[in-house]
Amino acid sequence: MANQYESILVAVDGSKEAEYAFRKSIDVARRNEDSLLTIVNVIDTRSFGPYERSAIERAQSVSEELLEEYRKQARAEGIDKVRVVIKYGSPRTVITDEVATLVDADIIICGATGLTTVQRFLIGSVSESIVRSAKCDVLVIRTPE
Repeated sequence: MANQYESILVAVDGSKEAEYAFRKSIDVARRNEDSLLTIVNVIDTRSFGPYERSAIERAQSVSEELLEEYRKQARAEGIDKVRVVIKYGSPRTVITDEVATLVDADIIICGATGLTTVQRFLIGSVSESIVRSAKCDVLVIRTPE
């Protein structure tokens, strides 16, 4: 198959948009037999102060639970090769610079954000940053309205 995706990376953060992206990643993995599905959650440490260890530990625990639930769902859907990854830092750079390289991603799937035009201008969106900086295909999933 000419357009075979062997390594599929989906970014999740617990949002409704991420849930749709995860559902789409299952569809893509099914169409690309024997592919590896990597589910990543990036804990944005920029929002934590230097002495907020308990908050970081809670974020780690929530991330582990979220990813384990996604792993179970993927396996229940017949996806055998599933990896979960938790990273710390800015999702804008960690997903494309670290994780996509680590798993040699052929495609990154992420949810679109609901930011307003002003918010996008001021802070940008993670999905927009992924589209600009990824070295592989990117699929941005919009939620149905």
